[in-house]
This record gives sequence, structure tokens and C-alpha cells, in this order.
Amino acid sequence: MGANNSSKTPVCDENEEVNFNHFEILRAIGKGSFGKVCIVQKNDTKKMYAMKYMNKQKCVERNEVRNVFKELQIMQGLEHPFLVNLWYSFQDEEDMFMVVDLLLGGDLRYHLQQNVRFTEASVKLYICELALALDYLQSKSIIHRDIKPDNVLLDEQGHVHITDFNIATLVSKGTKITTVAGTKPYMAPEMFCPRGQICYSFAVDWWSLGVTAYELLRGRRPFHIHSSTAATDIVHVFHTATVTYPPAWSKEIVSLLHKLLDRNTEERFSSLETIQDFPYLSDVNWDAVLLKKLSPEFIPTKGRLNCDPTFELEEMILESKPLHKKKKRLAKKVKDTGKSNATLNGNLQKHLDSVERDFIVFNREKSYSKQLAVHQVNLFFCLSVCLFICTLIFPK
Repeated sequence: MGANNSSKTPVCDENEEVNFNHFEILRAIGKGSFGKVCIVQKNDTKKMYAMKYMNKQKCVERNEVRNVFKELQIMQGLEHPFLVNLWYSFQDEEDMFMVVDLLLGGDLRYHLQQNVRFTEASVKLYICELALALDYLQSKSIIHRDIKPDNVLLDEQGHVHITDFNIATLVSKGTKITTVAGTKPYMAPEMFCPRGQICYSFAVDWWSLGVTAYELLRGRRPFHIHSSTAATDIVHVFHTATVTYPPAWSKEIVSLLHKLLDRNTEERFSSLETIQDFPYLSDVNWDAVLLKKLSPEFIPTKGRLNCDPTFELEEMILESKPLHKKKKRLAKKVKDTGKSNATLNGNLQKHLDSVERDFIVFNREKSYSKQLAVHQVNLFFCLSVCLFICTLIFPK
């Protein structure tokens, strides 16, 4: 995606809601089930982010609006070193936007496709970092439901970050989830029970972590399951297949994977506490892991984007409404009011109006400013009280 060639940098009014005009579009870097992703730079701070954008009309037509809203609701309440954190969300006439942390190290799927073979030490650290992230999500009553190499991004230092919360779900305390969601090769056995018997909780994410860790070490998954495999065949695989571990792998990593890939949810590792007590991880300084003080063995190539370059070509050549031409397109639409929504049927327009009305606007910077202001007020109050007490104790 070509850079936005505006000669003037828009000045951002701090009281104005962040919008599309506050960013410079640099290039496309990916696409997912719910939208596309590009690198952007915020005009006032010059900070770089990843911007995910989803066409409203397509979301309405595909009945995906509810999932987008749920993802926004979940992400605005999260902040963790091993997640891809949301910074802003806003909308315009065409699209919904989510601006998140920019991770330039690429996802683990990309590196597997580049024939990277990760060492046990690398995977051990990934497991620890992801376990901290899953524990945090669990504390927020969130099941991700789609942990896989595609949804784990590396930063430039090689640390992992979980992304893509579009099928995540909130679970009430003490309840189980009965709806099926996920990517089949990474879904836990309990998600393939007969209809009416499906009942699962946080343990499904830890199973997915086990499948992901196995795949990173071996270059293939522990079970011969594909996205096209029928559910009945998957059940058969889980009942008959035995996971094989290469003899070159250490007994310790094999034992850990055994516990993550246990089909019995009662025996499976499914909490930070249980995994921290495992002997293989007894030497881990978990505080250092959380602070990213342990250096990963695998560091992504710097000075280049670790992603498929065809995303850029698709955006420039195949996209009918490329993002870098949005400003001109919308400006022209304002002038030519005769084209405005006249071609949309009433039902579609009704849904688009609903999207515009119910969309969740978010600004993490503004929430930080509010928190700082509250902190300063509290500090001033405490100092005032202290001074008052001092005058009582030590009168002039």
C-alpha cells in the first residue's frame, strides 16, 4: 500500500475523537477472517501501529457484526505484555477500525512456512510466555478458542503475543461453554462431543497451546486433522491415534506436552499454577519472563517485514476500494450526494445504521490521561491531608 501523500500533516485536537485522518497509511501486511491489516503511523505522536479494518457492508452481509463488536468489547478491557493490545477503535462511513500494537516479527505460521525449526529452549520460553497470557485471560473470564501459530505474533526481540479475539468468549463464573468455535486441528477433544453433550471451559486453550508447541518443534501437528476433516472422523482420531514423539526430544519436554495434550480435562494442565509446579519449569524465573528479561533464542530478521508480500499486491491491484484512496473516495461521495446510500436496500441500510449507532469507540491514550488525572488528584489530596495533620501536630 503506498504511503498517504498528503502534503500537510493534520493537527490532532486532543478533544477530538481519533479517526482515520489521524493516521498515515504505510502498507498492507495481512488479512484475516474479519478484515485486513496495514501498518500506520499516528500523525501527532509518530508512533507506529497495526490497523485492522473491516468493511461494514461485508460484515452485515456475512452476519459478522456481532463478532466484531464482541472482539472490541473484550479487547478494550485487556492489557498484557504477551497480548496484541488495542489502542483505538473508530469508524467511518465504510469501515470499522481497530488500531493495535505493531509486531514486526511476523506470526509463527509464517516462520514455520519459512522452514524455521524451533529449539526446545525456544518453545519452552514460548510456553511460559503464552501460559502467562492465558492465565491473564482466565483471570478476565475469557477463553480465546483459537490459539494456533497463525495467531501468535513475534515482536522484534522474539517474544510472543496472542492476537485475534474474534471468536473469543466470556464465560460466567462456574459455567461451561456449549457452542463450538475454533480451528479444527487445534480444537480440544471435548469440543467434538455429540450435540447436546458439548461442555468445555478454559482447558481448551491449553490443549491448543500443546498442539502449537508440538508443531513448532516438529513442523507438523500431533494429529492428522485438517480444517476439512469431518467431526466424526476427528472423534475417531482422538479415540485411536497415539501421539508420537521423536527420540531426540528430551523426556522433560515430552512429559510437558503429554500434560498439555491430555484428553482428560481433569488431568490436563489448564492453569498457570499447575504448569509452574511442573519439574521441567522449576528453574524458570517467572517474574523475569513477565518482564521480558529472558532473551528468546530465535530473533526474527530485522530490517524487513516478516510477512507474505502478496498482501501488498492484493490491496493495490485486487481491492475495489483500497484504503489509501479512502479520503479522496469519501470526499467525492460527499460532493456527489446523489450516490449516497441510494443503491442500498432498506434492510441493509437499517443494519448499517445500527452498526454506526452501536459501534464501540475506544481510546487507550485518553483512558491513560484520565487515570493520570485521578492519580494526581488523589496525590494532591493525600499531600493536603498530610500538611493539615502536620499543622495540628506542629503548630506555629
